Amino acid sequence: MIPGKHERLVIAISSRALFDLDESHRIFEEQGVEAYARYQIEHENDPLDPGMAFPLVQKLLRLNEGDKLNQVEVILLSRNSGDTGLRIFNSIQYHGLDISRAAFTNGRTPYGYIPAFGAHLFLSTHSDDVIRALEAGFAAATILPSTPRFGHLPQLRIAFDGDAVLFSDEAEQVYQKRGLAEFSRDEAEQAETPLQGGPFKPFLERLHRIQASYPPDDSPIRTALVTARAAPAHKRAILTLRTWGIRIDEAIFLGGRPKGPFLRAFGADIFFDDQRGHLETATDYVATGHVPHGVANEPTDR
Repeated sequence: MIPGKHERLVIAISSRALFDLDESHRIFEEQGVEAYARYQIEHENDPLDPGMAFPLVQKLLRLNEGDKLNQVEVILLSRNSGDTGLRIFNSIQYHGLDISRAAFTNGRTPYGYIPAFGAHLFLSTHSDDVIRALEAGFAAATILPSTPRFGHLPQLRIAFDGDAVLFSDEAEQVYQKRGLAEFSRDEAEQAETPLQGGPFKPFLERLHRIQASYPPDDSPIRTALVTARAAPAHKRAILTLRTWGIRIDEAIFLGGRPKGPFLRAFGADIFFDDQRGHLETATDYVATGHVPHGVANEPTDR
């Protein structure tokens, strides 16, 4: 079955998340926009090396192989101009990526094109663009510098934190304001009350729709909830996902332990979390996306 344009999963990605543009970005920072443009045009036939999110994009596009055409579309949202963006498209062609749609905004934030393209997720290295996308109600994450040891698992494996990512930050607010003991007590009392959805719920729903088209034991996608929660706070998270009717393949409740080794054991292609501290323990193992959303990301000097 070929999904219609309103059924496919659409991922928007920035050029610096997809490719390694560190050298040209250094020229932009040190010499300005004209030197940057000149450098990109002079090197437009030199393919760029893969960036942090490149392996993820490869696996996403492989979901279109065989008889599962058009399940996923990846589009480029870039602050480059059309001129400097030519190198990006040349690199896309060189690496054999099936990406044909793009918006080049010449320095302006591109997040406004997310709804026009119908994107369900926006990945960028520009945190301001990510924050604006989240504020507008879209799933978005800042791709952080990392040294992940990419595996060769054929499945696409995506791991999510719970509070302020899949779920709202309502429980995290209790933890931040009243401490762990009150958080645990409150979660136990409200175990049967589903949490509200967080910014990544629609993205997970779309992944679930693709998973549901395959036999459970033969899916090209595997998902995991990797959370600092532990018993008794585990129950509300599990029952919330059950209420939503969303399949999550693995649930890992760490009770505050570092997440990195567990993400490596799961084989995550990317991990999304709202807290930088959690991500710092993961960047040596997997690609990571910071979701600057919720109470943990509010300024502390208010």
